[in-house]
Amino acid sequence: MSTLPGNGSVRAITRWGEDVMHRVNKPVTDFGDELQTLIADMVATMNAAEGVGLAANQVGVDLQVFVFDCPDKEGNRVQGVVCNPTVEVPEGKDRNLDEGDEGCLSLPGAFTKCARPDFAKVTGVDQHGEPVSFEGDGLLARCLQHETDHTQGMVFGDRLSRKYKKRLFAEAEEFAPDYPSDWPVSPMIEHEDDHESDHEDTPAT
Repeated sequence: MSTLPGNGSVRAITRWGEDVMHRVNKPVTDFGDELQTLIADMVATMNAAEGVGLAANQVGVDLQVFVFDCPDKEGNRVQGVVCNPTVEVPEGKDRNLDEGDEGCLSLPGAFTKCARPDFAKVTGVDQHGEPVSFEGDGLLARCLQHETDHTQGMVFGDRLSRKYKKRLFAEAEEFAPDYPSDWPVSPMIEHEDDHESDHEDTPAT
């Protein structure tokens, strides 16, 4: 059973290049009805896009909040809402990098390798202003770092070398015709000769 808010409406996902995606977002200070509606809509949008995480700026809202529903390395499903997140990752001898593939719902269809610490802990408050903390490894660690980055105006392309960023944008351009401008309000467009991605089983955030 999901612990995330339900009954939300699917919103269009904001793409890379929009200003709200590339600036530090505003801290959440009002935990009223407007925030509750936003979070429910973010959950609905994340699910419609088959993602494992979504930040508020990915639906065009300038607030430091994200939702996630993501498995850890052992396959344990972890869900949550985090406002005003702070991320901690191992340093020094405890730091191990995971060079797995990463994708972003705001650059749909494109994936590339992005080295990140293989463990992360995020602290903040939930949708009611109560303290929360989540930590984990595997895909969950990547998700927590990716979504916290969004609240700080960073997309994972900012962490890539020029070569890998060029490849990422080339792949995004290849798949762009499959994604309507209001996706996932409107579903992906299926083509008879549709190309297949090598990352169909890799979830995006």
